[in-house]
Amino acid sequence: MPSTHSSAPPPAATPRAPVRRVLALSSHILRAERQVLTGLMTLLVLLILLNVVTRYTGMPIYWVDEAAVYTVVWLTFVGASVMTRLRMDFAVTMLTDHLGARGARAFKVVATLGVLLFGLAMLVMCWVWMDPIGIARYGFDAKEFAAESFNFLYTERTQTLNWPTWVLQLILPIFSATFSVHALANLLEDMGAAERVQHAGFDVVNADAVN
Repeated sequence: MPSTHSSAPPPAATPRAPVRRVLALSSHILRAERQVLTGLMTLLVLLILLNVVTRYTGMPIYWVDEAAVYTVVWLTFVGASVMTRLRMDFAVTMLTDHLGARGARAFKVVATLGVLLFGLAMLVMCWVWMDPIGIARYGFDAKEFAAESFNFLYTERTQTLNWPTWVLQLILPIFSATFSVHALANLLEDMGAAERVQHAGFDVVNADAVN
């Protein structure tokens, strides 16, 4: 009589060392982003409550609104990076639904490659825009650098907080870097170089329901 127990699937091959490093780096970034999201959301709630209380008492604090806006901006970019790794980005499947599994997988690889190229292009754009070598060449003298390059990024300040604008805009290169790492990790998984990672702390997310 044949055994009723099905044979266990063969164990997956161990990814190569470079693949493991990329996946590990992506996981570390994701865990850090989770902490940052928690902190930013807490800060946003406190700013809103402070704004409500001070306005109700007739003593509004003028810089709270701007601080809340920049907090939302940072939340948006950090959240977008997290959603990329969790594969919560939206997808239109009108074409891939009519393809076989092999064709759909090929299109998924192409789409993920496009995401990676977008992240790398943003990194290049941020490098050209912020021009760290250029500002260093002028001894980090923002006014002299702006006079020669017409790049006024390092001379601008926010309206009410009076913070250097470039400090708040650092989220753009940070997002570009983390976004690219996550996209590369997704691409390696889609190409079959490694199995899809289950991310601890995000168990409530059902990414397959979205994409």
